[in-house]
Amino acid sequence: MISLHNGEFLEIDIRNLMIPSERVAHVQIGNNLEHALLVLTKSGYTAIPVLDQHYKLHGLISTPIIMDSILGLERIEFEMLEKRRVEEVMNRSVQRVKVTASIKTCLKLLVNHPFLCVDTEDGFFEGILPRSLVLSQLNKALNKNNKM
Repeated sequence: MISLHNGEFLEIDIRNLMIPSERVAHVQIGNNLEHALLVLTKSGYTAIPVLDQHYKLHGLISTPIIMDSILGLERIEFEMLEKRRVEEVMNRSVQRVKVTASIKTCLKLLVNHPFLCVDTEDGFFEGILPRSLVLSQLNKALNKNNKM
């Protein structure tokens, strides 16, 4: 059984764990799929946020979504990468939390998602909270408590 006696982990401010928006690979709504695929490939991520010019989050784009959108009946239609726009195919169902969310709330959501998008009360994109960083912090807390 896991025990975190002092509750320190549960009081973590997610702003201290998240990757700020300035450092998050993203694309904008008007970008074509070729640009999105390039950003995804260069960044090494499988999914990235889609933002508008005001830094509001509208969805996620991923390599599988892009590939699915250019799959024809007979062949992969690579020419569609330049013609189609991110907003036409992006996933609009984004798992997001407010910057004020508790780490406990985030943990529940991270069970099924590799990262959470974090936004302000006004809907501006603040960054992402990766599952790996939360697990790393939890591991530190567990190791710290086991040494006591």
